[in-house]
Amino acid sequence: MSLPFKPFLQMTAEDYHAIGLACGLEVHQQLLTNRKLFCRCPAGRYSDDYDAEVLRHMRPTLSELGEYDGTALMEKKTRKNIYYRIHRDTVCTYDIDDTPPFFPDERAIDIALEIALLCNLYIVGEMHVARKQYLDGSIPAGFQRTAILGVEGWIPYKDRKIGIRQLSIEEDSCREVSDVGHDRVLLTDRLGMPLIEVVTEPDMRSPQEMADVCQIIRMLCRSTGRVRTGYGAAREDVNVSVRGGTRIEIKGVPQITRIPLLIYNEAMRQCSLLAIRDELKRRGVTPDTFLASSHDVTRSVSKTHYLPIRGVMERGHRAKCVVLRGFAGLLNHAMQEHTTFAKEFSDRVRVIACLMTMPNIVHSDTASELLMVRDWKELRRRTRAADGDALVLVWGDEQDTRTACDEIIIRAREATLGIPEETRQAHKDGTTGFERILPGAERMYPDTDLPPIALAEDRLQRIGTQLPIRVWDRIDRYQKLGLPAEVIEPLVVSNRTELFDRLVDELGVEPSFAAVILTHRFKAMRRAGLPIDTLDDQEIHSVFKAHAEGILTRAGVPALIARALGRQSDDGGSPVSAELRAIGPAVSEHEIRVGVANAVTQSANLTFPTSERKHRYLMGTLMSTWYGRAEGRAVADQVAEAISVSSAEAPHQEVK
Repeated sequence: MSLPFKPFLQMTAEDYHAIGLACGLEVHQQLLTNRKLFCRCPAGRYSDDYDAEVLRHMRPTLSELGEYDGTALMEKKTRKNIYYRIHRDTVCTYDIDDTPPFFPDERAIDIALEIALLCNLYIVGEMHVARKQYLDGSIPAGFQRTAILGVEGWIPYKDRKIGIRQLSIEEDSCREVSDVGHDRVLLTDRLGMPLIEVVTEPDMRSPQEMADVCQIIRMLCRSTGRVRTGYGAAREDVNVSVRGGTRIEIKGVPQITRIPLLIYNEAMRQCSLLAIRDELKRRGVTPDTFLASSHDVTRSVSKTHYLPIRGVMERGHRAKCVVLRGFAGLLNHAMQEHTTFAKEFSDRVRVIACLMTMPNIVHSDTASELLMVRDWKELRRRTRAADGDALVLVWGDEQDTRTACDEIIIRAREATLGIPEETRQAHKDGTTGFERILPGAERMYPDTDLPPIALAEDRLQRIGTQLPIRVWDRIDRYQKLGLPAEVIEPLVVSNRTELFDRLVDELGVEPSFAAVILTHRFKAMRRAGLPIDTLDDQEIHSVFKAHAEGILTRAGVPALIARALGRQSDDGGSPVSAELRAIGPAVSEHEIRVGVANAVTQSANLTFPTSERKHRYLMGTLMSTWYGRAEGRAVADQVAEAISVSSAEAPHQEVK
C-alpha cells in the first residue's frame, strides 16, 4: 500500500494533480457593527467575567421532511452538559431562545451586501432567514439563523476566475472555555454577533492556491473597513477531496498560514483511507461481508501491568474489546504525519464516547509494545479472534465503553467504503482530527419567526455607488507604482488607502515613502503605545504637505507625527498642527555646512574616547536644533568630513 506522497516541502502542483486534489473555502468574517444581528445587545465586548451560568442539554429535532440530521444524532450520543457563562451587558433572553428575534441589523445587511457586490455575486430579491441546527452546544438555541444574500459570483486569481458559490449573513456562536469529558463550558459574549460566510467553488488544485485565494477574500473584506480584525474575527473552513473520495471539511482554521500543511496532511490521510479500503477488499472484507463484535473483558485484563488500564480497573470501571475481522496489521498503517489508522478510532472514542484521557485505546497491532503477550493471547481466546483479526481495547465506565465499542465498529465499517464524510478539527501541528459527522441538508429548515425581507433595487444602487476599489485593482495599481511587495498587502487592507492616493496624486509624494510611513512606521508607533489611530486623514495629509513644500524632511515626517502624539497641544487643538506651527523652514546645504563647522569648533575643547563617539555627540546636538528640517544622512556626511579635516589639521592632539 505505497502512497504517492513526498515530504510536504517537496510536493509540487503535478503531485497534487496526480491524486486529483480539489479544494474549496468557506470564509467566516465578523462584521463591524455596534450591536448583534438579531437582538439589540452590543457587539464586540469580550470579557472572561460572567454573572450567571446556565446548564443545557441538546436534543435533535426533526427536519421539515420528518428526518433527523446525522450530526444531531451523533451529538446526542455524547451526553454533553453544556454550561453557558453569561454577562448581563452582552446577553439577553433572545440568546437563549426565550424571546423571538428582532429584525436583522440594517448596517450588518448593508456591509454584507457591499462585500457580495465586490465578489461579483448576483443579489437575491428577498432575504429568507433559515435555521441551521447546531447541537454541539455552541449556540444555546440549538440552531443558527442564517440567510443567503448572493449567489454565483467570482474573484480573479492569476489567469482564471475562482467561483463564489454564495454569500450568507449569519450569527456567530459562543466562545469555548473548555471541553473535558461530558462537560463543555462556553462564553456567550461573542454569541449573535453578525458575520458573513463566503463559500467558493472547489476550484483550487493545490494547498498554496487555497492559501492565496483565502488571502484575496480576506483582503477584499478588510478593504471595506467595515469588518472586525484580530485573532478569531476571521475563520476559515477548508474543504478537501481527492480522486475517488468525498468532501471533508476542516473546521475553524484561524490562520491562513496553516492552510497548506493542513491540506497536505488531509490529502495524505484520504489517499491512505482509499488504500486501506482496497486492501480490505483484497482480503475479502467489504460492506456486505464486514464482521465485528464487542466483548466485556474486564476479568481478562484485571491484573494487567499496563498502567492506563490498571488505574481504571482499580476504580471499578470496565474494559471491553472489539474484534475487527480481517483488520490485522492495518491499524498501524501510516495516515497523516506521525499518525496511524488507529487514530481514526481513538478520535471517535474521544469525541463521541468522551473518553478523553490519552491513550484511550490500545490495539493488537502494537501487542509487543503495550500489553504483555499473555494478555493478548488471553483476549484472543476470550473473544475467539483469529490471527487475521484486529483487537481494539477500551476502558472506562459502562455507558461510555458501550458507546466507544459501537463507534469503533461504525468507523471500521466505514473503512470498507473508503472515506467517511466528516467535519474535522485543525490541529496546531498541521494534522486534522475527527470533530463530527458532516452535516446534511436535514439540518436546515425555514425560520417561521421572521418574514422574507425584500432587498430593494435603490438600496443596492446606493451601496454599489459607494463601493471601494476592488483589491485586485489596487494591487495592480500599487505594483505599477513600484511599491515594495511587503507594503502592498498591509496598505490594501488599511483604512488609509484613499489618503495614500491623495498623497501621491495631489502632493506628488514618492509612493514608496508614503506607503512605508502609512503601514510599517504607523504599525511601529501603534506597538509603541502611540495613539496613531486617533489622527484623521487631514492631519496626516498636512504633515506630508509640509514635506512636499520643502518644510519637512523625509525623516521629519514620522518624527513629527510621533512627537505630536507624545504630547498634547498647548491650546487644546491638534498636536500635529501645533508641531507644524513650531517648525521652521528646511535647512539648506549651506546652512548645514556652516552649522557643522560651528559645532566642531565649539567641541574642540571636549575629549572623546573615539571618533565615533564624537560623531554621535555632534549629530545629537545638530539634529535636535534642526529637528525635522534637515536630512540625517546629509548632516552625517558633513559631520564625518569635518571631523576628518579637523583631525588632519591637528595631528598632535590625541583623541582619548
